[in-house]
Amino acid sequence: MKKTVVIGASENTERYSNRITRLLHNQNIPVAAIGLKAGEIDGVKIQTGFPKIDNVDTVTLYVGPAHQFQYYDYVIGLKPARVIFNPGTENPEFEKKVRNAGIEVLEACTLTMLSIGNY
Repeated sequence: MKKTVVIGASENTERYSNRITRLLHNQNIPVAAIGLKAGEIDGVKIQTGFPKIDNVDTVTLYVGPAHQFQYYDYVIGLKPARVIFNPGTENPEFEKKVRNAGIEVLEACTLTMLSIGNY
């Protein structure tokens, strides 16, 4: 099964990125977590920087538009099938770049998608 990459992962259990990482892991969906600080979420290591990750199906963003620029080339280079811009992360410039790379763009809530079985 291909992976989901959570960008903006945090050990803070109040953050949606933390909840999504745990939910994906608990549903046996392969997940890679990338954050500003190294750490761990229920056994999933939070990586920093721009690690090489293979077999990516989905990138789900939890980084606001003001801080996304550094991830533009990285996300496109992961060659995911889709990128999910969660509420508050919508970014027309980045979305256009992703679409132009032939990658599906969704403005959606990953948590809702998983909850209703639409992931």
